[in-house]
Amino acid sequence: MPHPFVLVTGCSSGIGLAAAKALGAHGFTVIASARKAGDVALLQQQGLLAVQLDLADTASIERGAAEALALAGGRLYGLFNNGAYGQPGALEDLPTEALREQFNTNLFGWHHLIRQVLPAMLAAGEGRIVQNSSVLGLVAMKYRGAYNASKFALEGYSDTLRLELAGSGVHISLIEPGPIDTRFRANARGAFLRHIDPSASRHQAAYAQTLARLDREGGARGFTLPSEACIPPLIHALSSRRPKHRYPVTFPTRLFAVLRRLLPSRLLDRLLIKSA
Repeated sequence: MPHPFVLVTGCSSGIGLAAAKALGAHGFTVIASARKAGDVALLQQQGLLAVQLDLADTASIERGAAEALALAGGRLYGLFNNGAYGQPGALEDLPTEALREQFNTNLFGWHHLIRQVLPAMLAAGEGRIVQNSSVLGLVAMKYRGAYNASKFALEGYSDTLRLELAGSGVHISLIEPGPIDTRFRANARGAFLRHIDPSASRHQAAYAQTLARLDREGGARGFTLPSEACIPPLIHALSSRRPKHRYPVTFPTRLFAVLRRLLPSRLLDRLLIKSA
């Protein structure tokens, strides 16, 4: 029996790369994707099927999806939507265009890709779409408003899609990581410096702390896990007969998921203000 094909986005590093390397050992044929041609070439050198797919570019999404479907013989079983980045900065300092860029990559691009591959899943009567969300899709933190908003939107989007696909054989799951050891901070630092002028803001002192955090090597407060921590829930979401709607990863995600349900919003705010 042929191995089912799974398209994974954001495979240049981190969770996407870990998934691309791991899924083959669990009975899947991976089609990895990355934004840059050089990263696609590196993935291919590692023996992976790979396509170029930039989630901020509609034409690139359509080309990448078409190539992936061709590689899969028109039958794509799974999609792991993972490619994303974080845009730091206080909302009052954030240009509207920066917020658009955040949503283009973290939400609108994912939606457009889903629309490219979903018809094949519906025609086959089965499929899995796994969305990589975040603890910041559950609770908000200061100076992460653009990313918070994109992940909160993703949570609502995925819940709605799950309801609309009920009975179709296509299942939707969310993975909700907390701190994971990836290039996320380095990419976020670049986005911060591209759009925020700390010298012109009342948040200068906080921005100095933000840059120090983004420059810091290693884990955050001992809770950071390697990218491989996301693989077991991904495997379950792709292969279980009854995949879960949500898979929390890391202690902070589990903790804040509970606190959000139990604490009054004023008390939760106090905790979140201190944790930023």
